[in-house]
Amino acid sequence: MAEVPAIELKNITKTFGPIVANKDVCLVANRGEVLSILGENGSGKTTLMNMISGIYYPDHGQIFIDGKEVEIKSPKDAFNYKIGMIHQHFKLVDVFTATENIVLGLKDEGRYNLKKSAAKIKAIADLYGFVLDPNKKIYDMSVSEKQTVEIIKVLYRGADILILDEPTAVLTPQETRRLFSVLTRMKADGKTIIIITHKLNEVMEISDRVSVLRKGEYIGTVLTKETSESALTEMMVGKKVELNIDRSEPQNPEDRLIVAGLNCENREGVKVLDNVSFTAKSGEILGVAGIAGSGQRELLEAIAGLQRLESGSIIYNNPKTKEQENLRNKTPIQIRELGVRLSFVPEDRLGMGLVGNMDLTDNMMLRSYKKGHTAFLERSKPKELAEQIVEELEVATPSISTPVRRLSGGNVQKVLVGREIAAAPTVFMAAYPVRGLDINSSYLIYNLLNQQKEKGVSVIFVGEDLDVLIALCDRIVVLSSGKVTGIVDARKTTKEEVGLLMTKTFGDAEGGEK
Repeated sequence: MAEVPAIELKNITKTFGPIVANKDVCLVANRGEVLSILGENGSGKTTLMNMISGIYYPDHGQIFIDGKEVEIKSPKDAFNYKIGMIHQHFKLVDVFTATENIVLGLKDEGRYNLKKSAAKIKAIADLYGFVLDPNKKIYDMSVSEKQTVEIIKVLYRGADILILDEPTAVLTPQETRRLFSVLTRMKADGKTIIIITHKLNEVMEISDRVSVLRKGEYIGTVLTKETSESALTEMMVGKKVELNIDRSEPQNPEDRLIVAGLNCENREGVKVLDNVSFTAKSGEILGVAGIAGSGQRELLEAIAGLQRLESGSIIYNNPKTKEQENLRNKTPIQIRELGVRLSFVPEDRLGMGLVGNMDLTDNMMLRSYKKGHTAFLERSKPKELAEQIVEELEVATPSISTPVRRLSGGNVQKVLVGREIAAAPTVFMAAYPVRGLDINSSYLIYNLLNQQKEKGVSVIFVGEDLDVLIALCDRIVVLSSGKVTGIVDARKTTKEEVGLLMTKTFGDAEGGEK
């Protein structure tokens, strides 16, 4: 007798006004398997999973659980059908313990008996190989511990179908390996695990089957063991895509930026940069690796003049004047005019220099309007730049007159990165420029960074994917809790070595270059 699928979707359709997010999608996930969902940005992956987890309700189509048709109108309905979704951005109360977060909102057992609940949580953790202290406060936890709380939260509520949205986005290689070990045990216990991810190497490692969406439509499902990364990319994009980062040797590198002894505290008086020192050279890509919140943002903002420093110096060797300038003594505008550009892509993509209600042309003008000499602003050059960025970076927009807020997050990123590169910088800092981008768009950005390197620009690249950092960069500075724990040669290092440096908190924090 054939196995009954754990969950089956038939002709699921969801629209938001004129936008069709999902169209007649059919999908099957079986008991005891890991199913990966792949697709470019805007392909409808998260919308589809949000319908399974009760956040959205489909306009059309059917959902079957264990062969029976069901209606899922709310997250509560989803839990009743033993479906739990672990979102990329955790929904936890920082001042509560793991146990308090896990039982929060439950009306029955354990609400008032935290000791009994903690024992049940410990049993779940032991069964699947989680490492978790039920009495630890959330604000004392690492990212992977918080993720563990979210996963156990849905298991505690009896979930048999788990949906994980980008589960390894901010994990070290060691933490990713531990997570995959846990997921393998859950699969063996008969759980159904659905993963949304952009990381093809992880798809190949952990999943049994892969389903691909393109522009909201279901393209097909393949057995992981019978496919390849290039074949999956072709299914996602609809054409062959080269997945090679062509790293050239730096040509005539010169010290462009000499960072020495940077110390910085946040508003709460916590040290976020602790004696940070390194050199960035022209014609190279210098990577910056670290667990989220290790000081990456503060470092780049300090170089750009946006962060107040307690001490230290940032010496810029100006290639035009051949003079040394201490950027610490300059305003952000003066630093930009020297050719030091920051393209920071935070979670709020409209938070760093783009205005959502303005169109692409007007956003191009934001960086240059002060140079105008007349009462009327010159629009022809910004318009040409907007058209060039749309064409070269394949920005999906109805026109350059479209307000930026109407673009998808990935397309906003392309506009942001493209505008800063168009200014012909001598130092270009790119922080998370491919965060949330599909693989095709990501490789467009990597190629752009390589082009800047070959023009002699000093590129500083902050990224989350260690595979990319190692393949793209020439050297990598590793930060842990605001300290430099090592500077390694990207051609000779390994993911494991970088991962260990990311979690290092002892000994020689100024770890030398290798």
